[in-house]
Parts: sequence; structure tokens; C-alpha cells
Amino acid sequence: MPVTTFKLEDKYKYQTGFNCHLESEAVEGALPIGANNPQKCPHGLYNEKLSGTAFTAPRWENQQTWLYRILPASAHAPFEPKETETFDTNPGIHGKERWHQIPNQLRWDPFDLDETVDWVHSLRLVAGAGDPTMKTGLGIFIFAAGKDMDPHHAFYSADGDLLIVVQHGALNIQTEFGKLLVRPNEICVIPRGIRHRVTLPDGPVRGYILELYQNHFTLPELGPIGSHCLANPRDFQSPVASFDEDTEHEYTLLAKFSGHLFAAKQQHTPFDVVAWHGNYYPYKYDLGRFATIGSISHDHPDPSIFTVLTAQSDHPGTAVADFVIFPPRWLVQEDTFRPPWYHRNTMSEFMGLIGGQYDAKTGGGFQPAGASLHNVMSAHGPDASTHEKASNAELKPAKVGEGSMAFMFESALMVGVTEWGLKKCAKVQHDYNAESWEPLKPHFQRPTPAKIVNGTSNGVKGEIGDKGQVPHWTS
Repeated sequence: MPVTTFKLEDKYKYQTGFNCHLESEAVEGALPIGANNPQKCPHGLYNEKLSGTAFTAPRWENQQTWLYRILPASAHAPFEPKETETFDTNPGIHGKERWHQIPNQLRWDPFDLDETVDWVHSLRLVAGAGDPTMKTGLGIFIFAAGKDMDPHHAFYSADGDLLIVVQHGALNIQTEFGKLLVRPNEICVIPRGIRHRVTLPDGPVRGYILELYQNHFTLPELGPIGSHCLANPRDFQSPVASFDEDTEHEYTLLAKFSGHLFAAKQQHTPFDVVAWHGNYYPYKYDLGRFATIGSISHDHPDPSIFTVLTAQSDHPGTAVADFVIFPPRWLVQEDTFRPPWYHRNTMSEFMGLIGGQYDAKTGGGFQPAGASLHNVMSAHGPDASTHEKASNAELKPAKVGEGSMAFMFESALMVGVTEWGLKKCAKVQHDYNAESWEPLKPHFQRPTPAKIVNGTSNGVKGEIGDKGQVPHWTS
């Protein structure tokens, strides 16, 4: 079966589908029939609309959900700044932090686990571009936590949608919409503004986050592939309504707003949504269900065939963010260098490894929980040992990536690196180039006798009008 075998069983119920209009009620009759905001909602609930897009966004991209809850989300005290000296995830004009814009290829050793912090305080910005206040760009985070969030705390980001990639441990995520369990080889998207609380049912956790400041994730167009394959809509899972009822205790609502942390007090649980319907909700996806496409004749196709989710810019086909995976797959191409080719890209490529070994980096430096960044036009490709092996391998059908899952956050934007990502984390491999590409040797051999066109032969340069120097001369 094309599903992941998980160590931790998931006992939650889910609805399925991607960008569908779903509905769920935890109490029968809590959803009004034929109306969104009746004068009096069933069972004395309040109705509340959660808008993920402008009201007038085109129908195909419009995302709205109606919530029916015990108390509205607005019932809290004013927000106050919190941890202003330490929590800053918006480098530039809005805080003290700044971006390092550098063309170097970067690779990081595995990031450390940190058992002293909870989900909110585990977020470390490594790289990014744009500005959440302008709803442009993205942020790339590492998270590593060892503590449950306080039972009376909830968190949301007003800055963007959180695409979460778990590398170690598991996240038990209670949201306003219901509960999700997210394990290694699963991803989860929590859209902008959705309140949630994270606990750790399997001990310390670690992983990666792409926060999307503009637009929302969609499935890539399939073009001539046809009507299915890659990530199929039916394999995405969304929670069913589940609520708490508590107006006795004080709760703290934490908000990430313009990259900074704010806190507000309220006298009721944030998780009191009894029913909901709409198409703006959290979801998760098992990467083991991805239906991989590849060449069955020759050549190595572009890695865009491995795109799970995309967020397009205003230029179709050019993404603010793509989420791409490199799953276990068969390679059968004839007379082909099968690993990814050497490459310079107008896009930025941030890669991580959930587990196993990535087939284009077999030298040992790219490890699970580590990462790499190849920025705009920074040259990259297989390391020297991988090139040597692949250039001389017997080209019989072979399955690569067994037990492995690498992924890529790709963006059309030039990505900056934070001070923490470049220096404070102390994980940057300073010998990355020396280990990967500097050992490459030239294999070019001139034919004998040498016949050179558009170059020099035996040190004699061609002259103007010399037909021998033009490869496709026509008289």
C-alpha cells in the first residue's frame, strides 16, 4: 500500500479532500440549515466568519469558513507585546534583526533538539524573503521543542500559513477546527490566523516550517500528466469538529504579528467551536501517498514533477513557494546520468532531509535534520563521489531513496539568511564546497587528431572569415 507505516497510531477521525467545502459538527444540529448567520444560532452558539481571502477574491481562490462557537474569538483583553528582546522573526525595518544576503552555497549539520522550550518558543527563523506586513514572501524556520504548550495557552500566526514538516517526534495539534496528529513523513498546513495548541505525545520534536506570507498553497497543475497523480486531493485529511467547554479558567492567547510575539488574556477556552463549514481549514498529508512521475526512456526530468504544493506569484508558473519531495522511486532511464544534473537556478532552493540518505548527496554531509541552501544562481549539483558512481554505474532498473525522504522549499525570491542561521546556531558546514565540488576533476579529452571548431587548435587561433571556425557555415 502506498502509505507510510507510522510508529505512532493516529486515533483521530478526519474528513478528506483538498480545498473542498467541508462541514462538521460535534453536536447534532449545531450547523444551521440553509443559512450562515441566523438571528439565533442553534443551541445558543455565536456565529463567526473566518476569512482567508478578501470577500471579493475570485470564486476559484476564495477561502472562507463559518464557525459556530460558545464565545466569539474577539472576547479577550487587549494584546500586549511579549518577549520583545528575544522574539523577532521579521528582519529588516520592523526589528533589530537583519538579513545576510550572500551567494554562497550553504549546508547545515543537524539542528539540535531543545527540550527546554515549547512549540511557540521553538521557532527559529533560518532564512526568508519579503515582509509579512506587506503579505509578500516567505520565512523558513527550524523548530525543536521538548515541552507541551501550557494547557491554558493557544497560539496563532497573523503573518502567514504554516507548512510544517516533522522530522523527529510527533505533534498533537489541537485547533479550533478539531485535532490532528502529525508524524515524520507527514506534513501539516495551519492557515493564517487559526488558533492552535501543540503537545508532544512521542517526546521531543524537531522539523522544518515554511511560512507563506502571500496567497495560499494549491495543488500544482498537472498539464499533460492528466487528471491524477502527484498529490491526489482525496489523500489530504482535515479535522472533524471537537470542542472544549471552559469559562472558569484564564487563558493566554499568543499571536505572532509582524514577526513579533503578543499576548492577550481571556476568560474562556479558544477551542470552543462546536461546528463549522467552509473551505478554509487546517489539513495534513502523508508523503507516502505521493504518486511519483518519472522518465521511462532517457534524461532526468526537472524536479518540478515532484511538487506536492505550490503558491504561485502573480506570474503563472513562477512560485513564491513550492514544496517538493524526493521520495523512494524507480529509475529506469537508458544512457542517462540519473542523479540531478549540475544546475544554476533563477529560483532559490532550501533542502531538508526527514530521514535516510538523499541520492544526489551520498558523501555523508547532508544528514537528517540538516539542511542546505542554494540561492539564486548559486551553482550546485551532485557531490564528487556521487558523480563518479553515477557516471560508471550499470544502468539497470534501480530503486533509489528506499527509507529516505528529502524535500525542498523552492522560491522565485532571493533568500536571505538570519544571524541565527548563519552564525548563532553554529551548524554551518564551512567545508561544504571543499567536500562536494572542489574535488571534481576534468575528464575532457581532445580527440586525436584534434579537430577544433570555434576554438584553438595547436595554439593557432582562427581568423575572421575562416570557415573552419564556424560550426554551421553556409555559403
